[in-house]
This record gives sequence, C-alpha cells and structure tokens, in this order.
Amino acid sequence: MSETRQSEGLLATAERLIERARAAGADQADALVVRRRSRSASVRNGQVENTESSESDDFSLRVFVGQKVAAVQAGHGADEAALAERAVAMARVSPEDPHACLADTERLARSWPDLDLFDSTEPSAESLIEAAVAAEAAALAVPGVASSIGAGAGAGLFGMVLATSHGFSGAFERSGFSRSVSVIAGQGVKMERDYDFDSRVFFADLDDAEKIGRSAGERAVARVNPRKVKTGSNVTVVFDPRAARGLIGHLVSAINGAAVARKTSFLKDMMGKKIAIDGLTLVDDPFVRRGSGSRPFDGEGVSVGPLTMVEDGVLQQWYLTTSVARELGLRSNGRASRGSGVSPSSTNVIVNPGLQTPKELIASVGRGFYVTELIGQGVNQVTGEYSRGASGFWIENGELTFPVSEVTIASNLKDMFKRMVFADDIDRKYAIAAPTIAVEGMTLAGD
Repeated sequence: MSETRQSEGLLATAERLIERARAAGADQADALVVRRRSRSASVRNGQVENTESSESDDFSLRVFVGQKVAAVQAGHGADEAALAERAVAMARVSPEDPHACLADTERLARSWPDLDLFDSTEPSAESLIEAAVAAEAAALAVPGVASSIGAGAGAGLFGMVLATSHGFSGAFERSGFSRSVSVIAGQGVKMERDYDFDSRVFFADLDDAEKIGRSAGERAVARVNPRKVKTGSNVTVVFDPRAARGLIGHLVSAINGAAVARKTSFLKDMMGKKIAIDGLTLVDDPFVRRGSGSRPFDGEGVSVGPLTMVEDGVLQQWYLTTSVARELGLRSNGRASRGSGVSPSSTNVIVNPGLQTPKELIASVGRGFYVTELIGQGVNQVTGEYSRGASGFWIENGELTFPVSEVTIASNLKDMFKRMVFADDIDRKYAIAAPTIAVEGMTLAGD
C-alpha cells in the first residue's frame, strides 16, 4: 500500500475518533495519529550486535467539555468508542482551564508548501550492517585508535495525521537516515573516546560511512594525553559547532512561551529588549526543504512560515501554542508540538553566521579554550547561571595546541549572549544550525 493511501486511512481514523468524541458529549475535539517506523543495525569490532525493526501507530484524542480538557492515548487496534467515552469522562471531572482551546479557526492552515520530506528508499538490514561495518573499519584504521565502542546505521519514518472538529485535516511524513561510530584512542589510563555521525532526511544526502569513521578516529586520537590548565577568570572560550548548538539551544528554551508563562525563564521580562549582541539574529523556519525540523503545519493545524525570533540581539517572539498565547495575551505563531499534550517548540533554528572563518576566529582569540565536548546539565533556566564540565584544546598564539580535559567553564547566559562572536561555518543539516562561537569573559576552573 502506498504511503498516500496509508495516510488517507489514518486520517479517516482520526476523523472517526472526533465523531465518536462528539457523540459522547465533547464540545470540541482533535485527534492525532503518529506513525513511526524504524530499522537499525549496530556492530562492534566487526561483529553484528543487533538488528531491530519496529512499526507503530499511536492515537491521541483530546476533548473539550466547556473549559475542561482531557487527552487519552492508545495504540493501533484500540476500541475507538471506549477511547472517546473515557476521554469525555476524564474531561468532565478535570479542573477548568481558562486558556484551553483549539486553534482559532481563522489561523488553521488551508494549504501548505511541499517541503520534500519523504524519501521512499528502504535500506535492507544487510546494507545497514555494511554501512556500520565500513564506518567502524575506517575509524579503526586511523593510527592511534585502540578499539571500537560501536557503530550503527538506521532508517526511519515519522508520519503525522491531524484532524480537528472545527475543520482542519492534514498529514505529512518525514523520512530519516543515520550513520554513527564511536571509538577509543590511547592506552591504559590515558584512553580517550570520541565519535562522529550524520543524519539526513534523504538517504542520498548522507555522508559516506568511511568519511564518518575517519572523522571519529581522528577526533579521538587528537584528544589523547590531555592536560589540565590553571584556573582563571576572563577566559575566552570558543565553542565548536557541536557545543555551540547546545549553547543556542539554551536560548531557544529561554524564549519558549510556556517557560515565560510559568515564569521559569531568565528572559521572561525581555520581550522587545536587547538580550544579545547586535550580530545575533535567530530565525525559526519550519519550511526548510528536506530540513530535519521541518513541518508543513504544527500540532494544532496552524501553518506559519519563518519567524525572526531574535533580530540584531533584540527579542522579537516567543514560541507559542494557542493556549500559551492566550495566557500571555498574544496569538499562536504556529509552533505547537504534540506529545502527551500540546507545547511550544522550535523547528529549524538558524543563526546568522559571522564574517570570519573558524580558523580566523581562533587566531583572533590569541589565548583561550576551544571546547569540543560539554558534560553535565549545569544550566539554570530561571537565573541563566551556566556551569558545565568541558574538554577540548588549549588555544595559544591563535592556534589549537594540546588537548584539555577535566575543567569547568562558568558564566551567566545573560552575559554570554552579549559577549559572543560568530564564525561563518553554518551547517543547515541540523535542526539547530549554529556556527563556531567565541564567548569572552568566562571563568575556567582547572588546577
């Protein structure tokens, strides 16, 4: 059966669930069906560790009785009538929520762009094993690599079908393919590990398995025999793109409307104000073709294209669902995601790049710390306090010199965002596309 026919069948199921909910006494309802399909293989030292294949269709029915709301979930084959009756019964005994609602009718999407999100390629288990073996072999061939932690390859599908009682129905599917490998370099107590991976919407866009393996091996070898450095303040820390994506992720979390409404964001009072350097412009774009975070409409049936969340350092938008927007006195901007409930979320986050190459940025630092890995969860989203374990390389005379580990870097995100310098190495294949970022004035705790 074609993917289109399957989506049509799931959409009919969603619409039927809504009809049953209305018959059971719901004033309004929406129904979501999420299809997940995956196949993966993992190897270690040339031997297959496991192969897995799974497929599921999960149903979520949300019902409104006045200002009372409840949601129930079930898997394929559940009794639809019983599911609807249970949801309505739960809603009737729930406390009233003054902000609970479906999306405003005039905000519902009537059309949306073709984002080219589905690749019908279905790699066999054998081809996934071959890719994992090739990646691991390339990593182990790098001089200095001692052993493998493991390698893997996978393929999957995410499909979303949404219908509402006030006129929306839509479906989309997004494929995904990945390869990864992790290895150890060095000997005895001086061993270091690192990894590399790639993940794409289209199979043909994946990096070669051998390229991923070589990169993982070279990264691990470069970390062997790390040193500690002396504790100091006013240190310039350069975050490589992997680490920089996490740094921008903290900003994304801080401008989530749900956190603002709960008053758990350090930026809760900063709308329209300067929160970062002039050069920081952050765009959230769900319409990136073949984007890993792309979607034609959100979890409420609203379709809003690119939004400038931060412009030249000034906060312009929160991430909003309809109910969160109402709580804040605003309107949804089409950033609802669905899980057990409805919550705001980002799509493809793109930071405007700087004018320097990473090498030029490091040279301009002169002396500092280049971070390749962060450890721990030491970020307080309420206050902005930031403290993370880190490893990477020491910068001396504008060059990366020796590897560094077992240090801690600390500052406050409110200050960090105002002391950033960006390189030009944006890679838009990630849901958060951030370049190499230098942050001045951080504290480094070492020896």
